[in-house]
Amino acid sequence: MKKTFLLLFIAGLILCSCLTQDENPFFSEFDTPFQVPPFDKIKVEHYMPAFKEGMEQQNMEIEAIVNNPEAPTFENTIEALESTGSLLRKVGNVFGVLNGSMTNEEMQNIAKEIAPLRSKHRDNIRLNEKLFQRIKAVYEQKDKLDLTTEQNTLLTKYYKDFVRSGANLDEEKKAELKEINQEISVLTVQFGENVLKENNRFEMVIDKKEDLAGLPQAAITGAEEAAKERGHEGKWVFTIHKPSMIPFLQYSEKRDLREKIFMAYINKGDNNDELDNKANLAKIAALRVKRANLLGYKTHADYVLENNMAKEPQNVYKFLEQLWKPALKMAKREARELQEMIRKEGHDFKLQPWDWWYYAEKLKKAKYALDEEMLRPYFKLENARDGAFAVATKLFGIQFIERDEIPKYHEDARVFEVKEADGTHIGILYTDYFPRASKRGGAWMNSFRKQSRHGREVYPVITNNGNFSKPTGDKPALISSEEVSTLFHEFGHALHGLLSDCKYNRLSGTSVPRDFVEVQSQIMENWAFEPEVLKMYAKHYETGEVIPQELIDKLNKAKLFNQGFASVEYLAASFLDMDWHTLTEAKELDVHEFEEASLNKIGLIPEIIVRYKSPYFNHIFSGGYSSGYYSYIWAEVLDADAFEAFKETSLFDQKTAQSFRENILERGGTEDPMVLYKRFRGAEPKVEALLKRRGLK
Repeated sequence: MKKTFLLLFIAGLILCSCLTQDENPFFSEFDTPFQVPPFDKIKVEHYMPAFKEGMEQQNMEIEAIVNNPEAPTFENTIEALESTGSLLRKVGNVFGVLNGSMTNEEMQNIAKEIAPLRSKHRDNIRLNEKLFQRIKAVYEQKDKLDLTTEQNTLLTKYYKDFVRSGANLDEEKKAELKEINQEISVLTVQFGENVLKENNRFEMVIDKKEDLAGLPQAAITGAEEAAKERGHEGKWVFTIHKPSMIPFLQYSEKRDLREKIFMAYINKGDNNDELDNKANLAKIAALRVKRANLLGYKTHADYVLENNMAKEPQNVYKFLEQLWKPALKMAKREARELQEMIRKEGHDFKLQPWDWWYYAEKLKKAKYALDEEMLRPYFKLENARDGAFAVATKLFGIQFIERDEIPKYHEDARVFEVKEADGTHIGILYTDYFPRASKRGGAWMNSFRKQSRHGREVYPVITNNGNFSKPTGDKPALISSEEVSTLFHEFGHALHGLLSDCKYNRLSGTSVPRDFVEVQSQIMENWAFEPEVLKMYAKHYETGEVIPQELIDKLNKAKLFNQGFASVEYLAASFLDMDWHTLTEAKELDVHEFEEASLNKIGLIPEIIVRYKSPYFNHIFSGGYSSGYYSYIWAEVLDADAFEAFKETSLFDQKTAQSFRENILERGGTEDPMVLYKRFRGAEPKVEALLKRRGLK
């Protein structure tokens, strides 16, 4: 009787498990157009079971490789390893995208719970001695194997992944490394969560109409709508989300209010409360030193840069210093001009960081008869997006067809099928451009699914995310020129993911060194403001009138305006990143003292604040840019040089475009990036093109 009951009980458990799995959409193929995620069916409670099942499945797949009685080969070890973890990757991609753009407290709790588990899981694989010995056996005979270039790269990367993850350490040090990795994974999640909450909690409520002096009507209408949403009917609310904050800093005549909102922005994560990030980042920096030392590297930067184009920290510092001196010189000249404007207005105060945006906008109008509000009517968001699409069509012959029937994760998202000129399917692109409380700040590209064709053809599903100016009142979303540039930038990342033509997931799309990944995005910014391209998309939102040549001329004349400021605030952040990650001792430092010393060392002028202060520097303490924030301007050297190839021929030269697609966009991380670049351009890039573009030469 007991035995029968036990059997029935076990059968019941199995049945419950099957039912649970059947109900969880991650446990079956997505039954949707192009197998995009079925967002309406995915519930928060589905993630943890899918994560755990994904890890369990990958563990069994790894065991099968390790216990294979046959001698290690590229096929039964490297390709077999590449094939593992499909379920884990599937749920991880969906969760990662949605936690960045549709987060809530439940999602954040899952992120904190799963981070150490995934860290432990990765370590268990890469510290698996038997698995490493099989990989090593294949790697040591690679010169005798008849491998393609892509296969050779895959083998080398897997071998280095394991070595860099501690495969050669003894058991005691492996255990120590696992603990460090798990602690870092939790701290970085907490850091990013704190920044998101800081972005959302500040509001500056204005109840006097006179305090709106100088602001354009669009900013006032937006603030009125924000006030209604937040329960402040009849008032105006400004936040530290950039579409709200930047126009306020540019146009508000109320200096005290400009200071208030600016200080709220730069003090994120530094208010000595439950969202304070100073202890988090100090621990992260110290743990990274400890991990680097354990793995045989002097600093975290040495560890990271080994895989980048820069190779060594001194190369990054040398490059940054080459740009810093002319940029600082220009910024000082700009500061003097702004101070003179303050004096001419009859004021005797010293220029402060919260004054810069305001007086720079005034000076631009005085010098070039141009301000941002003159341009916005021509930069309807949908038109700018279609302009980016049109550039890609003219360059590569690809098409973008909106598909309303494809599932969306939010009403703001739009979905496009991307096709070759002959109608062949390439992939799916989601665009999600507006800010909301559930979305992290900034703009980024991500993948619900990367391209590959190992085993079967897998088509990419890519997202572009932004925090651009929303529609206000009866007006559509009219974005700034900076937001136009950002839209084209992220679209460049999307093209890198969409046009990938690689066999292996590990190497496809944006899986390239950090200081190469921005080339494909930044080159697209070059087309955004070319007169020929502006006339394709910059049309007045009311009349449909194409942007007048007079305005294009003003825009071109003003393109070097304020470049000292833009270069200095960015470069200062790049130095700060490098300084945090060239520490040689695993000590938790005083954040204020360290940051002040770092910025004083380079001579940052007090009128300019570093683009990201340490407590909200998400790129390096929560994202993937530690020791890599310099990458944007490093890549700008390459993209400035690469765009010259088009300028030397024509803006849409088909031969040049095809070469760029075949040698840069399609190849992912299958070869050394400089080899790929030289194959496209014929030579290594020189910094002169960048200095010329920024007016620093």
